Formats: sequence, C-alpha cells, structure tokens
Amino acid sequence: MKKILFYYLMLVAVIVNTGCGESAENKTGIVEKIESDSTAIDSSPTITDQHTSANSLDWAGIYKGVLPCADCEGIATQITLNKDSTYSLTTSYLGKSVKPINQKGSFSWSKAGNIINLGGTNLFLVGENNLTQLDKQGNKINSAMADKLVLLKQAAAADASVKQPDEPLVDTYWKLTELMGKPVAKTKNGVREFHMILKKKDNSVSGFAGCNNIMGTYELKDGNSLRFTKMASTLMACDDMKTEDDFKKVLGQIDNYSIDGKYLLLTKGKAAPLAKFKAAPF
Repeated sequence: MKKILFYYLMLVAVIVNTGCGESAENKTGIVEKIESDSTAIDSSPTITDQHTSANSLDWAGIYKGVLPCADCEGIATQITLNKDSTYSLTTSYLGKSVKPINQKGSFSWSKAGNIINLGGTNLFLVGENNLTQLDKQGNKINSAMADKLVLLKQAAAADASVKQPDEPLVDTYWKLTELMGKPVAKTKNGVREFHMILKKKDNSVSGFAGCNNIMGTYELKDGNSLRFTKMASTLMACDDMKTEDDFKKVLGQIDNYSIDGKYLLLTKGKAAPLAKFKAAPF
C-alpha cells in the first residue's frame, strides 16, 4: 500500500512540474516578443525636412547692383558665387578716380543656411535671385536706403561660346559721355560725374545733372520705347548751368533707346542720338 501511495505522489509531482515549465516558457516567450516590438518602435529614425537657401535655391551665379556710398555716387558691385563655395567680388567707387577693387576667396554659410560671409563682416542674405547686404552682425539694415542694398542675379549665357548679352537698361549705373554730339566731362571740381540709374523695382530714375540731383519715373514699352516722366531736381545754383539744362531737356525729349555693348544711346524718333552713356566698370 505504501508503495502504491509513493508512486502516485511521484506521478502527481511530474505532472505539476511539466505544467509549470510550459507556463514559464510561454510567459518568457510573450515577454521577449513585447520587448522586441518595443525596441523596434524606439529605434525608428526621426526624419527632418529643413529647406534653406543653401540647399533649396539655385544661388550660384553673378549678382550686380549699385550699393549706397557715403561719399561717392555709389558702389558698383559684382559678386560671383561658385558651386565649390568660392567667390569673386569687384567693387568700383563711382565718381572717384580709383581703380576697381578685386577680391577672391571662399565663402561660408550661416548655421541657418541663409546668409553667406565673404570674409570678415561682408555678409549677404541669399534670396530668390538676389543678395541683400546686411550689417556687421548679420541683421537687415532698416533705413530709407534698405531697398538699395539689393544685388540682382544676372542671366547667364547657356554656352561659354555664346556672346554675352548687352548691359541691361535697368539697375545699371549709366555715365553720360556725350550730349547732343559733344563730349561731356566731369563737373569743374572733378568730384562728381553726370549719370543716371533706372531702378527696376519701382520704375524710378535718379541721377546727377552737373549741379543738381535729378529724379523721376520712366515708362518702357515694346520696340525699345522709353519715356521719362514726372522729372524733378534739387534747386542748387551753380556758375555754369548750360550742360545741366541741356541734359534735362534731352531727357524730356527722347522716346526710344538702344544698347550697344556697354553703351546706351537715347534718341528721338530715328534721328541721331541725343545722349550717349557708358555702363559703369566692373
């Protein structure tokens, strides 16, 4: 009887141990599966999509414009940005007898990818087909001259063998060289020169007529039609006003223009040019 009871207890023990082992194994499998799924979720990569001027815009190219100058007619500026992060910068102080200044080097981007540094404190905000000059700290310059701090990207020839286009009529510094067939030099003091600039942004025209600053608007139509409107000037009085008076008169008469390389010709009808200008050197 004792033997029967012993065998019976041994059988019960084996059954209990087998059931517990299977339960433990199943539980372990479930835990491992949960931990595996949790690890897969946590390890998924975080994708960021940040568009900047550096990676989103076609910024490589040539930019031109005339920047404000405290003691000259303006600073004719040309910046060439290359895809390998090198640049060339040429500046000409208009109205002064100094040679253009050339500078080359590598530029760097700001952390935000929207400002380039041409070395030192020469900072520009990169926009769609334009560069805007910033202050030394990289901030926009808020002043009445803010709209004059922009350089525009120039259209490039598709092939290097193709003849480069003539100077654009607008946003170019045009120096008066001839008036009614006669050469025009600088004013007597030799500091300033006769010139005009047509701004694309607001269709305005500004310049210097020998004694006074001139300003107004212009109208462009098909067929190289050009007219100056709402012209005015400051009211300074100088010893010799004849050239200035003739210059103003011509601007009021012309109705068309033509550009031959770096020269601008203003005419009335099909007559001989009344005024000839040369684009500022770059």
